[in-house]
Amino acid sequence: MNKNRSTMQFGFGVGPDVSWMRKELTDLGVQELQTPEEVDEAMKQYNKGTMLMAINSVCGCAAGNARPGLAIALERADNKPDHLVTVFAGQDKEATQRAREYFSDYPPSSPSFAFLVDGEIKAMIPRHRIEGRTKEEVAQDLLTVFGAFVKKEGE
Repeated sequence: MNKNRSTMQFGFGVGPDVSWMRKELTDLGVQELQTPEEVDEAMKQYNKGTMLMAINSVCGCAAGNARPGLAIALERADNKPDHLVTVFAGQDKEATQRAREYFSDYPPSSPSFAFLVDGEIKAMIPRHRIEGRTKEEVAQDLLTVFGAFVKKEGE
């Protein structure tokens, strides 16, 4: 069986190529977490400071609003989160499930963004704040969260 995800082979358990959807985030410096162990390690390693976790998705609102909105927010932000990580819902299912356990007070939602400070969830931007909105509106939500929780140099 061909395990190359970039090969489209319907009926063989390998879906359409999603590498470009991953690359949109990794090109921004977002660290991909593909296993539950990687999620646990990131949560342990990054338990001090600020972390934005992007829950990526194959849907149109992820492509049109979530990923571009994050790109805009990171470009415009005076103060960015210390750590940027992502899990891919529907692709890396076990990693996504593990990530959601860290903010289980919020219903599963993808795409979405979870913002943590010192390992504690402080803000969640769920799908309903992404779907049907513009990438600029999503960016503004992210910038609002960054402004509320990311400390400026020297603070």
